[in-house]
Amino acid sequence: MNIGDIREYLGAEVLCGQDGMETEILSACGSDLMSDVLAFVKEKTVLLTGLTNPHVIRTAEMLDVSLIVFVRGKYPSDDILEMAKERGIAIFRTEMTLFEACGVLYTHGLRGGRHKIGE
Repeated sequence: MNIGDIREYLGAEVLCGQDGMETEILSACGSDLMSDVLAFVKEKTVLLTGLTNPHVIRTAEMLDVSLIVFVRGKYPSDDILEMAKERGIAIFRTEMTLFEACGVLYTHGLRGGRHKIGE
């Protein structure tokens, strides 16, 4: 699955990263706890969250997350969008809840990264 597919499946609005629609995504993580994201995310992952603070961008950068989807219609500040652009991270927003968005991606074949902490 690629970033463009995710945009289509979620009916998402592209806020930045329009040039990366062909980037491959292998798994998804839905969380508002960045400590969980740090523990469970693998590479080539889409991060779905309702948090719109700088910590989300920093966490995504540390893990080479290519795409962040803000759920529940959340709209990040211009500062957050600028941080994402500088780091090459695509940003989408969707009106779906976190649960709905994860379910949609799951039904289209995207799975979460299943591994234990420390692996």
